[in-house]
Amino acid sequence: MAEHYDLLTIGAGSGGLSVAERAAQYGAHCAVIESGRLGGTCVNVGCVPKKIMWYAADAAHRLHNAAGFGHKLSYSGLDWLQLVTAREKYIQGINDWYSGYLADAGIDLITGQASFVDKKTIAIGEQKITADHIVIATGGYPALPDIPGAELGISSDGFFALREQPRSVAIVGAGYIAVELACMLNALGSEVTLFMRHKTPLRSFDAMLRETLMQQMQADGIQVTPKTEIGRVLAHPDSVELIDQSKHSQGVFEQLIWAIGRHPASQDLDLQKAGLTADTQGYITTDLYQNTEQKDIYAVGDVTGRAQLTPVAIAAGRRLADRLFGKQPDRHLDYELIPSVVFSHPPIGSVGLTEEAARASHGDAVKVYSSRFTPMQHALAPHPVPTAMKLITLGPEEKVIGLHICGPDADEMLQGFAVAIRMGACKRDLDDTIALHPTSAEELVTMK
Repeated sequence: MAEHYDLLTIGAGSGGLSVAERAAQYGAHCAVIESGRLGGTCVNVGCVPKKIMWYAADAAHRLHNAAGFGHKLSYSGLDWLQLVTAREKYIQGINDWYSGYLADAGIDLITGQASFVDKKTIAIGEQKITADHIVIATGGYPALPDIPGAELGISSDGFFALREQPRSVAIVGAGYIAVELACMLNALGSEVTLFMRHKTPLRSFDAMLRETLMQQMQADGIQVTPKTEIGRVLAHPDSVELIDQSKHSQGVFEQLIWAIGRHPASQDLDLQKAGLTADTQGYITTDLYQNTEQKDIYAVGDVTGRAQLTPVAIAAGRRLADRLFGKQPDRHLDYELIPSVVFSHPPIGSVGLTEEAARASHGDAVKVYSSRFTPMQHALAPHPVPTAMKLITLGPEEKVIGLHICGPDADEMLQGFAVAIRMGACKRDLDDTIALHPTSAEELVTMK
């Protein structure tokens, strides 16, 4: 193991691996330090296992609707352990692939907890390593509330450790993790109650998306309890009881899942020894080039608190390596027009400004097109799921500055339209595009 590197990344999640991988392609001598499993949150307790569970829930919905299309099916239930075992085998395959890939790329993997000794030196136990460039890519971890009995619940990490399916679940939160867990557990047969401090979930998304999804969640049998803050959790045999801040019981549940946000994993890095400071929440501030306040120290991904999405960490990491080792001094990530998807049931996809934000910035120059319909794949379903779409345009040329979809296949539709919007597409460009018929996506190029 070398004692000095051209590039050293702390964290072998999406961001850390991406910057090291790209730098190594330019010939840089690189290493990554990781105290846990390769792939970080996304691979192990985030995007990948979440999407596996989403597909399982989606299969349940399709089985439920198959009768409307003439299928005669009998259903004997879900084997939760079989699902989890297969999911973990799939993840282990990714972990193993990363190990081999790092070795093949000539990137050293160092296992342990990293902390700064000074601006150029990192300690891993008794070992000390120096580097010309150091990238902090440690990600984050789930938050738990500071209330009595909080430890009786689990986080999203704990959800992926469940070996048995809970029959009744209380989920506390209103962000995308809370919504995704609520929808998938409900589809797989658990009784789900979602507790939120505010009136609606996903408050950063367009109102149409929030309202459409909320209606569908309730139609699917999820009990949504708004404007409720949990103040205490009591233990019962094989269950927990939630007490709100007004000291009223909100029910007894087999399982409690906290989904109230995430904290940056920066507290064990001894940042001050490198002359670095985190903000009051623990996030490391960077500029658009991923520079921290100290020269040759950078940060990418969730630990920066900016656009906490796996593809964002990957893109920022690759561009940073391009700049440092690829002779592209102006290369950096543009944090505007980042598409995002919530894997709810149905999924929602969004890119650009919400209608509220657009009108706040541009007033009467904004024109909105919208549509709501039952997609053909649900035309004969016993319980059809609607699709809702919205285009937000600006000025006489009607440049598209926002696009929002809630409905089946919203996640797959969004990517191509995100490219068009980033290229400056106007409403007429969509109108002039020949529709693919019959599809849900054609609605976006035929709106009036």
